[in-house]
Amino acid sequence: MGCSRQSINIPLFSGYTFACFDVSSGLRIDILHTEGVIGIISFRGLPSPIPAKQIEDLQKLLAQKVPCSLHAFLKVGQRVRIRGGCLDGLEGILEQRGDKNLVISIESIQRSVAVTIEGYELELI
Repeated sequence: MGCSRQSINIPLFSGYTFACFDVSSGLRIDILHTEGVIGIISFRGLPSPIPAKQIEDLQKLLAQKVPCSLHAFLKVGQRVRIRGGCLDGLEGILEQRGDKNLVISIESIQRSVAVTIEGYELELI
Protein backbone atom coordinates (compact mmCIF):
# COMPACT_ATOMS: atom_id res chain seq x y z
CA MET A 1 0.00 0.00 0.00
CA GLY A 2 1.56 3.29 -1.12
CA CYS A 3 1.58 6.53 0.78
CA SER A 4 -0.29 9.41 -0.81
CA ARG A 5 0.33 13.05 -0.06
CA GLN A 6 -2.45 15.51 0.43
CA SER A 7 -2.06 19.27 0.52
CA ILE A 8 -3.92 21.06 3.30
CA ASN A 9 -4.39 24.81 3.23
CA ILE A 10 -4.52 26.67 6.52
CA PRO A 11 -4.39 30.42 7.23
CA LEU A 12 -0.92 31.84 7.75
CA PHE A 13 -2.10 33.92 10.71
CA SER A 14 -5.00 32.02 12.27
CA GLY A 15 -7.86 34.27 13.36
CA TYR A 16 -6.90 37.23 11.17
CA THR A 17 -8.35 38.47 7.90
CA PHE A 18 -6.79 41.40 6.08
CA ALA A 19 -9.00 44.05 4.50
CA CYS A 20 -8.14 47.14 2.50
CA PHE A 21 -10.68 49.91 3.07
CA ASP A 22 -10.97 53.67 3.42
CA VAL A 23 -11.26 54.45 7.14
CA SER A 24 -13.37 57.52 6.42
CA SER A 25 -15.99 55.50 4.52
CA GLY A 26 -18.85 53.63 6.14
CA LEU A 27 -17.17 50.31 5.31
CA ARG A 28 -15.86 49.94 8.85
CA ILE A 29 -19.39 49.27 10.12
CA ASP A 30 -20.02 46.80 7.27
CA ILE A 31 -16.79 44.96 8.07
CA LEU A 32 -17.66 44.76 11.77
CA HIS A 33 -21.06 43.28 10.84
CA THR A 34 -19.46 40.57 8.68
CA GLU A 35 -20.00 37.08 10.04
CA GLY A 36 -16.92 35.87 11.92
CA VAL A 37 -15.39 39.33 12.41
CA ILE A 38 -14.88 40.18 16.07
CA GLY A 39 -13.08 43.48 15.71
CA ILE A 40 -10.58 45.59 13.83
CA ILE A 41 -7.03 45.81 15.17
CA SER A 42 -6.76 49.35 16.49
CA PHE A 43 -4.39 51.62 18.33
CA ARG A 44 -5.88 54.45 20.39
CA GLY A 45 -9.26 53.85 18.76
CA LEU A 46 -7.99 54.11 15.18
CA PRO A 47 -7.54 51.13 12.83
CA SER A 48 -3.87 50.09 12.63
CA PRO A 49 -2.89 49.92 8.97
CA ILE A 50 -0.33 47.36 7.86
CA PRO A 51 2.28 48.85 5.52
CA ALA A 52 1.70 47.73 1.93
CA LYS A 53 5.35 46.59 1.69
CA GLN A 54 4.79 44.04 4.50
CA ILE A 55 1.72 42.60 2.75
CA GLU A 56 3.58 42.53 -0.60
CA ASP A 57 6.55 40.76 1.01
CA LEU A 58 4.25 38.10 2.52
CA GLN A 59 2.47 37.62 -0.81
CA LYS A 60 5.80 37.25 -2.61
CA LEU A 61 7.05 34.72 -0.05
CA LEU A 62 3.86 32.65 -0.21
CA ALA A 63 3.66 32.79 -4.03
CA GLN A 64 7.16 31.27 -4.29
CA LYS A 65 6.14 28.42 -1.95
CA VAL A 66 9.34 28.91 0.05
CA PRO A 67 9.19 26.75 3.20
CA CYS A 68 8.53 28.96 6.21
CA SER A 69 7.10 28.68 9.70
CA LEU A 70 5.56 31.03 12.21
CA HIS A 71 7.95 32.60 14.65
CA ALA A 72 7.39 34.23 18.01
CA PHE A 73 7.19 38.02 17.75
CA LEU A 74 10.12 39.17 19.86
CA LYS A 75 11.39 42.66 20.51
CA VAL A 76 14.76 43.82 21.72
CA GLY A 77 14.63 44.21 25.50
CA GLN A 78 12.26 41.30 26.15
CA ARG A 79 13.11 38.38 28.45
CA VAL A 80 13.52 35.23 26.37
CA ARG A 81 14.52 31.59 26.81
CA ILE A 82 16.52 29.47 24.35
CA ARG A 83 14.73 26.33 23.18
CA GLY A 84 16.85 23.41 22.04
CA GLY A 85 20.53 22.98 21.34
CA CYS A 86 23.38 23.09 23.83
CA LEU A 87 22.04 26.33 25.41
CA ASP A 88 18.51 24.97 26.01
CA GLY A 89 16.79 26.73 28.91
CA LEU A 90 19.20 29.66 29.08
CA GLU A 91 17.30 32.86 29.90
CA GLY A 92 18.18 36.50 29.41
CA ILE A 93 17.32 39.76 27.66
CA LEU A 94 17.23 39.89 23.85
CA GLU A 95 19.64 42.51 22.51
CA GLN A 96 20.43 43.46 18.93
CA ARG A 97 23.70 45.09 17.98
CA GLY A 98 24.83 43.65 14.68
CA ASP A 99 24.50 39.99 15.68
CA LYS A 100 21.56 38.94 17.80
CA ASN A 101 22.72 38.59 21.39
CA LEU A 102 21.27 37.22 24.60
CA VAL A 103 22.37 39.19 27.65
CA ILE A 104 22.49 37.28 30.93
CA SER A 105 22.58 39.57 33.94
CA ILE A 106 23.44 38.92 37.56
CA GLU A 107 21.48 41.77 39.11
CA SER A 108 22.90 41.57 42.64
CA ILE A 109 26.43 42.34 41.41
CA GLN A 110 25.28 44.41 38.40
CA ARG A 111 27.29 42.42 35.88
CA SER A 112 26.22 40.97 32.52
CA VAL A 113 27.56 38.70 29.83
CA ALA A 114 26.39 38.60 26.20
CA VAL A 115 26.30 35.53 23.97
CA THR A 116 25.57 35.44 20.23
CA ILE A 117 22.42 33.41 19.67
CA GLU A 118 22.04 33.47 15.89
CA GLY A 119 20.37 30.23 14.82
CA TYR A 120 18.83 29.35 18.18
CA GLU A 121 15.07 29.18 18.63
CA LEU A 122 13.78 31.62 21.26
CA GLU A 123 10.57 31.83 23.24
CA LEU A 124 9.15 34.76 25.15
CA ILE A 125 9.14 34.31 28.94
